[in-house]
Amino acid sequence: MNFFRGVIGGQQAGAQPSGVETIQKLCDRVASSTLLEDRRDAVRALKSLSKKYRMEVGTQAMDHLIRILQTDSSDSEILGYALDTLYNIICSDEEEEQEDTQRRQEDDIGAQFSERFIQEPENVTLLLTMLEEFDFHVRWPGVKLLTALLKCQCAQVQGIILVSPMGVSRLMDLLADSREVIRNDGLLLLQQLTKGNAAIQKIVAFENAFERLLDIITEEGTSDGGIVVEDCLLLLLNLLKNNSSNQNFFKEGSYIQRMKPWFEVGDDNSGWSAQKVTNLHLMLQLVRVMVSPVNSPGATASCQKAMFQCGLLQQLCTILMATGVPADILTETINTVSEVIRGSQVNQDYFASVNAPSNPPRPAIVVLLMSMVNERQPFVLRCAVLYCFQCFLYKNQKGQGEIVATLLPSTIDANSISAGQLLCGGLFSADSLSNWCAAVALGHALQDNLTQKEQLLRVQLATSLGKPPVSLLQQCTNILSQGDKISRRGSKVQTRVGLLMLLCTWMSNCPIAVTHFLHNQDNVPFLTAQISENLGEDERLVQGLCALLLGICIYYNDNSLENYTKEKLKQLIEKRIGKENFVEKLGFITKHELYSRAAQKPQPAFSAPEHMLFDHEFTKLVKELEGVITKAVHKSSEEEKKEEEVKKTLEQHDSIVTQYKELIREQDAQINELKEQMCTLTSQKDQMQNTITQQLSQIQQHKDQYNVLKLKLGKDSGQSDSGQVNGLQLEELTLLREELEELRKQHALLNTQLAERDTLIANLKAEGVQSPDGLTAAPENTELLKELESLRGQVQTQAAEISQLQRERQEVQTRTEALAAVSGEAADLTKVTELENRLSAQTAETNRLQEEVRSLTESRAAMEKERAAATSTATILQTEKSKLQQEVAESKKEQDDLLMLLADQDQKILSLKQRLKDLGETIEDEDDLDARDQFDDDDDEEEEDDE
Repeated sequence: MNFFRGVIGGQQAGAQPSGVETIQKLCDRVASSTLLEDRRDAVRALKSLSKKYRMEVGTQAMDHLIRILQTDSSDSEILGYALDTLYNIICSDEEEEQEDTQRRQEDDIGAQFSERFIQEPENVTLLLTMLEEFDFHVRWPGVKLLTALLKCQCAQVQGIILVSPMGVSRLMDLLADSREVIRNDGLLLLQQLTKGNAAIQKIVAFENAFERLLDIITEEGTSDGGIVVEDCLLLLLNLLKNNSSNQNFFKEGSYIQRMKPWFEVGDDNSGWSAQKVTNLHLMLQLVRVMVSPVNSPGATASCQKAMFQCGLLQQLCTILMATGVPADILTETINTVSEVIRGSQVNQDYFASVNAPSNPPRPAIVVLLMSMVNERQPFVLRCAVLYCFQCFLYKNQKGQGEIVATLLPSTIDANSISAGQLLCGGLFSADSLSNWCAAVALGHALQDNLTQKEQLLRVQLATSLGKPPVSLLQQCTNILSQGDKISRRGSKVQTRVGLLMLLCTWMSNCPIAVTHFLHNQDNVPFLTAQISENLGEDERLVQGLCALLLGICIYYNDNSLENYTKEKLKQLIEKRIGKENFVEKLGFITKHELYSRAAQKPQPAFSAPEHMLFDHEFTKLVKELEGVITKAVHKSSEEEKKEEEVKKTLEQHDSIVTQYKELIREQDAQINELKEQMCTLTSQKDQMQNTITQQLSQIQQHKDQYNVLKLKLGKDSGQSDSGQVNGLQLEELTLLREELEELRKQHALLNTQLAERDTLIANLKAEGVQSPDGLTAAPENTELLKELESLRGQVQTQAAEISQLQRERQEVQTRTEALAAVSGEAADLTKVTELENRLSAQTAETNRLQEEVRSLTESRAAMEKERAAATSTATILQTEKSKLQQEVAESKKEQDDLLMLLADQDQKILSLKQRLKDLGETIEDEDDLDARDQFDDDDDEEEEDDE
């Protein structure tokens, strides 16, 4: 301890030791001290010197500090000192006060020490393990040190963490720490960790990062929150940008719906803080990441649909039309709305219906276009409005038609400002930027839409009083040809480039527009003159666009004008310009430095107004047409003829192929119909086959029964015949049992029908009581009752016959079942007796009711209604009676068949008994068996008396 007092407090005698010497002594003490307390004091001293002597401490003490982390992990205090010292070595906190050169030197020092630290991957793994310590003095320095390592050696540290078991999960636990300083620094750590590493981004996302981050944003107050909200949004951007897997996970997890409350703004939007502007700007960027044009079309469409359904698009449009919103937020909101509606018909239709809160209300599109053509508006805002208009018309033929319709004479409203009027005003204004924006916007209204290109030819413009109106196409070409007037309006290059892009877009793939353009005798000479001149560097782009326009006039020429056929235009190029020179001038477009920049993404992003020369969609058109125009110019007339012949042949082949396709479609349809019919017939065949199989089995059963009866009636003798007959007798007995069971079921059915008749009688009784004129209704009821009595008699006869059949069946069975048969017959007789009693009671009740019905008197009108009801009831009963009679007849027929079978059975039994007697067997008659049974009963009674 005295040593440290001397080191820290200074030596009283002699010269003061230098910093390097002190650091050396401290490092020796850390390495050699056996007491933990001495090592702790030495590490604390190194920490105090690490900021001033960063290089020296890092060079001499880093290995000792790493060893402290490995060996003294049980003491949180010394771990905290060691981690703080390593952080000071790797990262300098004084960077903001340093100059650029010194800062770069400090960064290089930090990168060197970081590389030295991660040379052993175990050091990073050890650091991850220490982050599991809950102690604040260990966890917080560990988070800061790992963040510093990621800043200096991001890719290497990411690789080590990625292969470390549960490495990312340990870092995700920092977001759940209750201490805000650790949670907030954990956010910064995860920001560095997720930069440019898709694998780690996926792991973090599936560790429930979206849920935790959105919860933190809500807790901190969303857009009104502080720097923590900004950190969360930056981390979300890292996780979602250019990561389709995480974007899909974010959408499927319904997290888009949780973004809607972020954009709720009040009526008073003045005085926004800088932090709120930053937060809302990042939130808008997060929405744009989900619907970016660089994403896959399917993913973008599903996110656009979800944003419309949850009301997020509506909320953004509210901000768009709100007052007092800062300019940069308004600009970013316009860009966000643009990408939310781009290519989505539903969203585009909704945006077209949005009105600004003005008096009278104006469509949002009109209000935005007013800002675009207003030269006093900020440049970035005008670019955003142009992008919004382009996205509104992207793959939206309905919207294109609505915009072009506002220019047509039949739809112009003089009392209101339309989108078409604003575009025309911007196209011919004195501001070159307005000219360019209006030309590009109008070109998007014609993109890939032949109908609107033809409709726009009808637009007429009034140039001045007393002069006839001219077409829009003619006015554009007039402005192009009047170079001296354009030059006086400012930047003539930007205006001419915009008009030439509009004409090229308009005339591409539209022969009628080409014909209208060529009809003006001044247009072709102007183009050839522009192309053939040797102009300065600024005019090269104009020459290239003129060459492209002239090439379009050749390629899409239908040869309807005799003076400007394809062949004559090519001859003109060869004489006035030269084919090679023409192709060279055409190539000036793609060689321009701003061309490649515009071709990268749809959003117009320009650093200055003078750089706005190319549109993204126009670059696609140039790429498509440059090659075909070059070929068309170099082709000779013979090649043209051959090509036309080939085209005709191909068209004929195409027509033949089309006919064959139609024939094949028809044949496919017929084949499908025949297949369906075949399936139907196959199923019918299977059903019929099953029916035939069932019928064959039934026929076989009948044959078997017939053979059985035939064998029973045979006169064969012998033991084998007798055994066969006995076997057949058992089969016949089984059949008789089944038939008897069916008769029982019929008997139960008759009982049920009788119960229904009883219910009907009760209903008749009620009707009789209510009937006022019983004298008229009585005969009908009497007739019904007579029919019921006859039915009861038939049922009783049926029951008696069934009982007789049961007795005969029991006699055929073995003697051991005799008692069961007797009891069964007794039960049946009891049921029949009960049924007769019920019928007698019902008959008496019916007679009594008839007497009561005769004595009732009431009004005649009500009686007629009751009579109709009684008539309908009688009809129903008559029908049911006929059914019952038919069933009784069928039952009688079945009973007769059974009686015949039983008679045959008895006859066969007698014949068999006679055969047995002839063979010498002793056969006892039934009377003898009954007498023996009676004798046995008498003996039993005498024995009981003796006892």
